[in-house]
Order: sequence, then C-alpha cells, then structure tokens
Amino acid sequence: MATIKSNMAGTVLRVLVKPGETIKVDQDIVAIESMKMEMLVPATAGGTVKQVLIETDDFVQEGQDLVVVE
Repeated sequence: MATIKSNMAGTVLRVLVKPGETIKVDQDIVAIESMKMEMLVPATAGGTVKQVLIETDDFVQEGQDLVVVE
C-alpha cells in the first residue's frame, strides 16, 4: 500500500478520486487552494484507491496523507 501526501498546505477545493477507482502516477487527485491559487496534487503512486482521508473544505498541511492506494 502507498499513501499519497499533500505537496503544499492549503484548503481542499475538490477531491478528484473516490474509493475503488483506479489511478495512474501523475493523475491529478486533489485540488488545493493556497495563497488564492488553485494547485492540483498529482498521484505519486498508481493503483486502486482504498481510502480518501480528506474532504472538501478541509485544511491540509504539507506532507499530510490524502489518499491510500493499493
């Protein structure tokens, strides 16, 4: 199992994946707003999404776990 982490601190605008979905490396998985800019977080691992650990409007820290992939 792999955990995809946030590469920045900010507020989650959209979660682009859901449990059971198959994702590829570099696929955008979450949109985060930081300093009034929207940034997309790419997957650092591919596979099946087992768990989404965040929701829209959550504030996340850099390095925080976002998605678990198997």
